[in-house]
Amino acid sequence: MNPDREPERPRALRIEIAPRTIGYVLLVAAGVWMIVQLSAVLVVILVALVLAGTLDPLVQWLERRGLRRGRALILLFLAITAAIGAILLLTVPPLISQLMHLIEDAPKTRDNIVRSLHGYPWAKPIVQAVKAIPVNDLVVRAGNGLIGYSEQILTVIGYTITTVVLAIYLLVDPVRARGMLYAVVPRNHHVKLARILLELKTIVGGYMRGQLITSISIGVFVFALLTAFRVEDALALALFAAMTDIIPFIGGYIASVPVIAAVAGSGSAAVIGVTAIMILYQEFESRILVPRVYGRVLRLPPAIVLIALLVGGMLMGILGALLALPIAAGIQMVVRELRVELPGESPSSDATRQRDEKAEGIYERLAEGATAADAGVIAGELAQQFKADEKQGGAVTAEMPAIVSSELSGGPQDNLPAAAVEPDDK
Repeated sequence: MNPDREPERPRALRIEIAPRTIGYVLLVAAGVWMIVQLSAVLVVILVALVLAGTLDPLVQWLERRGLRRGRALILLFLAITAAIGAILLLTVPPLISQLMHLIEDAPKTRDNIVRSLHGYPWAKPIVQAVKAIPVNDLVVRAGNGLIGYSEQILTVIGYTITTVVLAIYLLVDPVRARGMLYAVVPRNHHVKLARILLELKTIVGGYMRGQLITSISIGVFVFALLTAFRVEDALALALFAAMTDIIPFIGGYIASVPVIAAVAGSGSAAVIGVTAIMILYQEFESRILVPRVYGRVLRLPPAIVLIALLVGGMLMGILGALLALPIAAGIQMVVRELRVELPGESPSSDATRQRDEKAEGIYERLAEGATAADAGVIAGELAQQFKADEKQGGAVTAEMPAIVSSELSGGPQDNLPAAAVEPDDK
């Protein structure tokens, strides 16, 4: 080493961040902050969309029977209101009566438990815990709890009314509502947007039908079970079980509590038997009925179903658990429709890309000069035709524009130009 040579200075490491990157980070942070602040509004919009997507097929069915859309909506909401009122009248009074009966008998039940466990050394902790239960002032504590939650109850009622009003607006004029969405989305993505909306409608409809099937199943099962034990108010308890079954994870167990309490007068053997039967039914529903009902429509693996329910429940409680499955299925569908290539998946085929390009070409010719609302109608009709064509094993053909133009107008239409697209090679 040369002693006269100056030692090399350590090189300084400079990290430069482009201003554009900083801007993107700030925009993302602002977006996340805004989503957190507007979470309640987003939940209202999401629930309103689910409600509108559920009721829209019923409104269309009434329209096909000759009713105008406004009258169909009024008739549908009157029927729903009457059904909810009837269910509440049938279920709430018997449940309150049963609850008051349990509260009145709580001191006697506690004394019986203490007396039966007295004399067993291993049961001393249990006896002490049972004695510490304040059963004498349960009514007062329950009343104070309701007063403490009164503000939250009023808030929930306000959000519910807002959600229903928004859903009615979306149902009254669906073309204009979709037109607002199509107005902010570039036209070269309108066909994909229409396919996404069509698939979302299928997912929401299938999910709600699944909820209806599982609720009816447990309602019929509970009614038959309680009728076999000759329990009074069997219908009310069955309706309560049907309503609470929509809550994932704990809904069936909530429904089981009044069912087990209703047979308490028949002896300990009946209580043990009914408890075992309700647990077995929950296993049947979760392992056999639910996968069969939701599997085909939602297309979610069992692991994703469990994770989605856990995440939804942790983020938004019961409401999050209720919306978890359709949201997870919707995200999976959107990723698929946008041709996002996830790790481990094979890339999209050339045939799929060609089909998308042809669909966009047809749409551009049909929607030339159309307003956003009319463009949404055209894109929706195209998406339906493409879906029907795919189910039949066909492809996008040159006759597709003429078919869509005819369906949009109810017959031949001159103001929508027909596109000339080369047919696929077979």
